[in-house]
Amino acid sequence: MVNINDSVLERFIDEDVPYIDLTSHILGIEEQSGSISYIARENICVCGTEEVKKIFDKYDLEVLNYKRSGTFLKKGEVLLQAKGRADALHLVWKVCVNILENASGVATRVQKFVESAKDVNPKVEIVTTRKIFPGTKQLATKAVLVGGAYPHRLGLGESILVFEEHLRFYGGLDKFIDNLKELKQKACEKMIAVEAHNIEDALKLAKANVDIIQLDKFSIEDLKTAVKQIKEISPNTRISAAGGINMQNVKEISACGADLLVTSSLYFGKPADIKADIQLLR
Repeated sequence: MVNINDSVLERFIDEDVPYIDLTSHILGIEEQSGSISYIARENICVCGTEEVKKIFDKYDLEVLNYKRSGTFLKKGEVLLQAKGRADALHLVWKVCVNILENASGVATRVQKFVESAKDVNPKVEIVTTRKIFPGTKQLATKAVLVGGAYPHRLGLGESILVFEEHLRFYGGLDKFIDNLKELKQKACEKMIAVEAHNIEDALKLAKANVDIIQLDKFSIEDLKTAVKQIKEISPNTRISAAGGINMQNVKEISACGADLLVTSSLYFGKPADIKADIQLLR
């Protein structure tokens, strides 16, 4: 499970409640007791309940029950329930529903995406890029894992991915291939991935036995051709397809036979629809 730092959760709270909840204070309702229930308004893959529980614990709200991240819930089922002082309930209400709706929205999209891809290519894996909305990386990464996919690269120091932009400074693709053996020795614990924008460059990389070839923005026909020819030349080279992959075309692209599908689309879309029901306890 992804470790989401308490400092991240504190920042979420500070963004929404930098000083006080003025409404609850003016109304004088702080000390009354109440309950809160978060309820799915649609079928969802739950994500973020552990973080909400941490926030509730911080404000002395008693969690009565909750569903762990990764649980599939049907419309009308409860994600989490708690009780406590009214001021605490109202302070965390929106922060927590934002966490649950956005994280569960990503996890649900990922789950559907993975199912669609594996329906036509059971061996394919889905990986997500670093194109995340700043400040949300830990929670988004958790949602991706919960939904059944993996992060492509969590940071620049994690893996070696050579883009065309790197090669412009290095001296071009041919020089890179000439020096590949030396580069592999330098990075003996890491795989080297290289982006290709056309079949010709992809086949050059296959002949050089590059560890991973990332085919960027290939048409369906070119992708099929490139995958077939790369596998014939270098069966151990892994192939990733990237660029413009979304829920509408994932089945067609997955059927082309790449080992990995790289996408940013899963981070962005409709949040899960979750109701927050707050009631007075007498």
